[in-house]
Amino acid sequence: MNRRLIIAIDGYSSCGKSTFAKSVAKELNYIFIDSGAMYRAVTLYCMRHDYINPNQVNVPAIVSDLNNIYIDFIYNPDTAGHETFLNSENVEKEIRSMEVSAYVSRISQIYEVRARLVELQRQIGITKGIVMDGRDIGTVVFPDADIKIFMTASVDIRAKRRYDELKTAGVTVDFDEIKQNIIARDIADENRDISPLRRADDAIILDNSRMSVDEQMVWIKSIIQKKLNDC
Repeated sequence: MNRRLIIAIDGYSSCGKSTFAKSVAKELNYIFIDSGAMYRAVTLYCMRHDYINPNQVNVPAIVSDLNNIYIDFIYNPDTAGHETFLNSENVEKEIRSMEVSAYVSRISQIYEVRARLVELQRQIGITKGIVMDGRDIGTVVFPDADIKIFMTASVDIRAKRRYDELKTAGVTVDFDEIKQNIIARDIADENRDISPLRRADDAIILDNSRMSVDEQMVWIKSIIQKKLNDC
């Protein structure tokens, strides 16, 4: 596999996009960029600075502070994965909280936030050899990506996966609350004014409701090999 590709993975929340993308990146020895983690990190920053609360979002304050937000992905050999750092602080666990989940869609609707993060994502992708997952990677960030995957799964299965993930992490959660959060995020993602969640015309659909990670890897490997053979 001499040619290095850009692989864009889009889809609904809690579909296992990050797990899938990380596995693909590890298999190919590519850089994994978790765009969702970037938006969550910005959301956490805004929460800490009281720019967002249940009653309002202080958009002017957020926009004026964007240049003070730095996000990195640093590989942790102990976990064999990349972790999210916000201004040099490891926030991987904090950004997965339900409170961040409740606010992240509102932050991601701010044009200036999206523009800044898209700029950073494209800079990382200049050298190719990356796997990136999110909501608009194949339609906005990398419309010319070599391979585009659109992931989906049933709401109940996505809620169960999220529930199990949080319970494993030691977070006390309620299944119905998680399910309603996912439904609300789907609606917000599909109907936002800026870069709504859409499947790119040339994206390949992956419904992983009944597929293990290993089965998904077998599926994607055949697609990657075909792409490389066609090059």
